[in-house]
Amino acid sequence: MVLIDKQALRERIWRELEAKGVATFPKPVRGRIPNFMDSAKAAATLRSLPAYVRAKTIFVNPDSAQLAVRELALRDGKRLVMATPKLREGFILLDPAKIKNPKEAASIRGAFKHGSKTSLREIKVDLVVEGSVAVDRGGGRLGKSGGFGDLEFAILREIGAITADTPVVTTVHPIQIVNEVPMSEHDAPVDFIVTPDRIIETSHACPKPLGIIWKLLPSDVFKLIPILAELRKNDDCWL
Repeated sequence: MVLIDKQALRERIWRELEAKGVATFPKPVRGRIPNFMDSAKAAATLRSLPAYVRAKTIFVNPDSAQLAVRELALRDGKRLVMATPKLREGFILLDPAKIKNPKEAASIRGAFKHGSKTSLREIKVDLVVEGSVAVDRGGGRLGKSGGFGDLEFAILREIGAITADTPVVTTVHPIQIVNEVPMSEHDAPVDFIVTPDRIIETSHACPKPLGIIWKLLPSDVFKLIPILAELRKNDDCWL
């Protein structure tokens, strides 16, 4: 029942974003973390969050809606950890000191060109930024249904790159803020919702997963995401 409710909510948000003309490239937004007008303004608003100001290393998802977040992080001299699409090649680390063109490096193609693949060994991530389809003020977050955002969080937690106290943020259009998002045990909630005009601290109603919940993963995921196979094979491999 929860799965049906989640998909219905996704469909509603995708429709509303396009119907109200605030969805932007890449389109259609259905099936994606939707990019939206003023996503760059939301990224600029994020810069006023104290947790962002303090952060030396930031994790950001690879979707277009958070492209400006990735670029600004590099311009602000922060190390950027980026998930590769669908986690097929793990994570990429970008060092701002080695990057002359942050705008290029913030793209997926640019990250592969200017960054280096990393196991995140001995890297401490100070802030996590995730994309969302919908969020609520209790911290509930809904992705595009692939589960990659929650899996990114789970892997970071599993290897010790983040802790329960690491702030989790999402940048969204106000249309994406809903009354309630159905949450499951593997879903990672957010601590802050950032729109183009404001920062909302959530009520932290949902607990954060402690790491990877192995029993919930499909058997073929280990072939598709090698980092999971390594973690499963040797718990110490990525620590």
